[in-house]
Amino acid sequence: MFSFEYWDEKDLAYSSNQPQPVTAPTGHVTITIKIDARVLEVYSDGKLYKRYRVAVGKHNSPSPVGEWYVVNKSYSDKPLFGTRWLGLNVPWGSYGIHGTNRPWSIGQFASKGCIRLRNKDIEELFEWVPIGTPVRIEGRLDKVKRTLRYQSSGPDVVALQLRLKELGFFHGPADGLYGRYTEAAVKAYQEAKGLEPTGVCTKELCNILGI
Repeated sequence: MFSFEYWDEKDLAYSSNQPQPVTAPTGHVTITIKIDARVLEVYSDGKLYKRYRVAVGKHNSPSPVGEWYVVNKSYSDKPLFGTRWLGLNVPWGSYGIHGTNRPWSIGQFASKGCIRLRNKDIEELFEWVPIGTPVRIEGRLDKVKRTLRYQSSGPDVVALQLRLKELGFFHGPADGLYGRYTEAAVKAYQEAKGLEPTGVCTKELCNILGI
């Protein structure tokens, strides 16, 4: 067991006795970002392949928790974004995984919501990650404080989707979009609870769901 609090800012690995790979993974690549730990994990065919230390969103501009995909890749010409950009399909803003001209911010809650890596790290990751790569961002979820219905979007929709997924009613990505699949999952949950299957998630239903 390793403690992030005692990580050397210059060290990418959990331990100097545990070197990390520098060649591309050969399996299907997925990414998990753990907000509280400020770490990005690369998986190959479901097995942990490599970890990177990252900076994440500030408390007043949090990184978007949810299940996303890489939808575009580009060489960055903006110093703040470092040398590479991996864009995510977050529906309520422009979020991505990118480099930085502020390497001292790595390991901190420092961004406006994007995930920052050192330039040499994003340059490596950029070559490993094709468009369509799944990116799961794990962290604290927003409380639902409004009625949610078809075509709603936002972090609170992610909270609803993840809760329905946990209960076995939703099987799509927690992407913050209240589409027909989310509506159908809400109806199924309402029917299971003996409620009118409206497909609308009211504040009362959110209380029942515990979100």
